[in-house]
Amino acid sequence: MNYKTIAQDGQSQEDIKKSTFICHVKRVTTEEEARNFITTIKKEHYKANHNCSAFILGEKSDIKRTSDDGEPAGTAGVPMLAVLEKHELTDIAVVVTRYFGGIKLGAGGLIRAYGGAVAKAIEELGKVQVKTLSGLEIQLSYPQYQTFAGFLSKEGLIEQDTQFEADIKTSVYLEKEAIPPLIDSLNDYYHGKVATRNIGEKVVELPVA
Repeated sequence: MNYKTIAQDGQSQEDIKKSTFICHVKRVTTEEEARNFITTIKKEHYKANHNCSAFILGEKSDIKRTSDDGEPAGTAGVPMLAVLEKHELTDIAVVVTRYFGGIKLGAGGLIRAYGGAVAKAIEELGKVQVKTLSGLEIQLSYPQYQTFAGFLSKEGLIEQDTQFEADIKTSVYLEKEAIPPLIDSLNDYYHGKVATRNIGEKVVELPVA
């Protein structure tokens, strides 16, 4: 498993020439779930002029759908989808609600507004890489753990499942072939052998810049 999606569900809002654009974002795994989300937003914002949508599904992004919901053809759903594709996201649905403010934006303005609304939401909510990686449990003393954050930063890793007991047990997830070199780096960093244990594969979510 290896794909990118939104870090969390949420929404963002901006006003453009008196029109309000609200972008709603949700992680989804099926077409039914995506369509139910779109229906829910339409019911919630039934007074809005438009609730345009786009979604992408599947690890290989093989299901893609858009709707202009009454806006001129190609000015809303397609540019929204294009932003999702540009960020290489999948298993995601977006709905941009528009409350018209009386000033027409023209085709170019609509494309920028709808695409921009999605881009703004992605920037605010963040992205993650969903990936199957191999786990390594690391056992450290409390003094060793005080410098562990520096080691992780140097290696570009994030600790997970940390347990504070007599010693500290924490885990990192990485490509299987990277585990032996990491163990060597740990031993070099702490000037001696550090207790480690392979803990199998896990689907993890890693932040994407």
